[in-house]
Amino acid sequence: MKSLMRAAAQLLKTGHIQTGGSTITMQVAKNYFLTNERSFSRKINEILLALQIERSLTKDEILELYVNKIYLGNRAYGVEAAAQVYYGKSIKDVSLAQMAMIAGLPKAPSRYNPLANPARSLERRNWILERMLKLGFIDQPRFEEAVKEPVGASYHVQTPELAAPYIAEMARAELVGRFGGDAYTEGYRVYTTVRSDLQNDANAALREGLQDYDQRHGYRGPETRLPGKTRDAWRQAIAQQRPLGGLEPAIVTQVEKSGAMVMTRDGKEEALPWDGMKWARPYLSNNSMGRMPSQPSDVVQAGDVIRVQRKDDGSLRLTQVPAAQSALVSLNPQNGAIMALVGGFSFEQSNYNRATQARRQPGSSFKPFIYSCALDNGFTAASLINDAPVVFYDEYLDKVWRPKNDTNTFLGPIPMREALYKSRNMVSIRILQALGVDRARNCISRFGLNKDDLPPNLSMALGTATLTPLEIASAWSVFANGGFKISPFVVERIESRDGQTLYQANPPSVPQDEEKLDPAAQAQAQPAATDAFGNDDPAQAKTAIEPAAAERIIDARTAYIMTSMLQDVIKRGTGRRALALKRDDLAGKTGTTNESKDAWFSGFNADYMTTVWVGFDQPESLGRAEYGGNVALPIWMRYMGAALKDKPSHLLPEPPGLVSLRIDPVTGRAAAPGTPGAYFELFKNEDTPPSMNELAPGSSPGSGMPADEEAPIDLF
Repeated sequence: MKSLMRAAAQLLKTGHIQTGGSTITMQVAKNYFLTNERSFSRKINEILLALQIERSLTKDEILELYVNKIYLGNRAYGVEAAAQVYYGKSIKDVSLAQMAMIAGLPKAPSRYNPLANPARSLERRNWILERMLKLGFIDQPRFEEAVKEPVGASYHVQTPELAAPYIAEMARAELVGRFGGDAYTEGYRVYTTVRSDLQNDANAALREGLQDYDQRHGYRGPETRLPGKTRDAWRQAIAQQRPLGGLEPAIVTQVEKSGAMVMTRDGKEEALPWDGMKWARPYLSNNSMGRMPSQPSDVVQAGDVIRVQRKDDGSLRLTQVPAAQSALVSLNPQNGAIMALVGGFSFEQSNYNRATQARRQPGSSFKPFIYSCALDNGFTAASLINDAPVVFYDEYLDKVWRPKNDTNTFLGPIPMREALYKSRNMVSIRILQALGVDRARNCISRFGLNKDDLPPNLSMALGTATLTPLEIASAWSVFANGGFKISPFVVERIESRDGQTLYQANPPSVPQDEEKLDPAAQAQAQPAATDAFGNDDPAQAKTAIEPAAAERIIDARTAYIMTSMLQDVIKRGTGRRALALKRDDLAGKTGTTNESKDAWFSGFNADYMTTVWVGFDQPESLGRAEYGGNVALPIWMRYMGAALKDKPSHLLPEPPGLVSLRIDPVTGRAAAPGTPGAYFELFKNEDTPPSMNELAPGSSPGSGMPADEEAPIDLF
């Protein structure tokens, strides 16, 4: 109490309290109840709160509050957190020497940090032990045992129950957007849409897929090299390294014929066997590697700082942090809830969220939007489109544009269905040209994409728009849910510290009954209160509202036919790898941009819509033989295979108004009995093609458009 009164008198006399003048009780008041604002009024409040605390609590209770809140370096607040960070154990399990080390931190967490300044921290620790001996808290034998103990501290990442740092940052940003600075002080509870099992599946799928890609391009060598150092120096150096994406840092201490010895962050040495490093051909470029190594010394040297990964059998394997990056987004297509999201290989390496911030060209994974618009404008899945070379002249730039297919081959007139699963660029361009660029941009923007992000020219057909993986996943959800636009969101509910609901998400959701499928009923539906990217007043969430109905933007039959066509991409097209999942309810599309700078796969069933992107942060080629089908698709398969394990097949039922007809593959028209190669195709009732003998003058086989609008484009 006397200390508090002296502090108050000093504040009134000088306007501030000298350094070190705050009592422990005042620091408790500040840490638990006040902000870091530097003002006279805040200091007065601090003293008044401290007086109340002194009257209400014992000295031991105040000290307990103090040691559980004080900053102790390396993002550790409180002694329990410090024990976890520096020693990887609970405070109740640390040794006397370790406890003394932690006790030395409050005075100067940086100066006496055992990771950054091990020598100073050792002096401080031993001084504390001497004081404990002199004051009778320990006896001489315990003192001597404790001072002999090495520092032994290393950085331990606290592993949360669920590793979702990108999601956590998205939730934090939304919380701050809604509540401002109170988000950090009011103890709000935030409940997200993310499912922990799916998030873990997404983390593992992305990391494994990136490592597979990275290692097939060779080993880039150690992160750094520390030659000639002592083991103590190596131990201190490796203790300051952090795991990245589950890959542990290690220093090579010795190279032998059978492998190498490496020191890990805990200071222990383990064997890295030859079998765990013989994959490491030297990286030369994204298109070439050096010779296979024949012995461990071809791969590592003593002093190399490397990354290792523990295999299932407990042995170590050489690895490296991938140079390429990736993003994965998985949505519930019925309401836009984000079920899992990964924004990169490691949040610790880079907190840049590529799922929401990286704007990249989607390549052929954009084509379904153009095909969908065509199906809503008189085209059918059987419409014959000429897959042939075409040349365009730009009179403003005085340039010639010669688009091509990725194989530089051309198939002539082919049905739209085949063109999609074979990803024929020329067909997409001709469809867009027939639709008209402006009409197509208006149509595609209804999927939730910003019209300004869609190129106002025919290159849009090749996926030259710049979009984020989250935007792609959201727009693709229209196919998965039967034609409704949804908005992605991640925050389900926000509560106050006492459990009062301050915000409840009410996203536009796909109607579940026939009444809401009616356009008139749809028009009367209430708009959503918010989504994860809105800026609504949080007070609005306090009033219960009826569930919002999502807007229908394409015909249910169009969505069904598109799903059927995208299923063929997996059954017989560029997504054939996904057949390994042995499911009949998957639909999707690969995407690869020029020079393989971006690789994509987007796909779904009725439960999950998932998009995967792979590329470099600074765009460069992934390599000559790298495409969406062998870079992004394996990640998608790992995730969807786990997410759908033991789940029954689930696609939306066929809507009314469709008919299946046998089609002549040569004409795109209804087949006569005995027509060779005839196949069944889906049509809207109003778009069923006539047989050839019913073909009216002026109409063109394979399309509902007049012949003069389908005149062959001149070839140059």
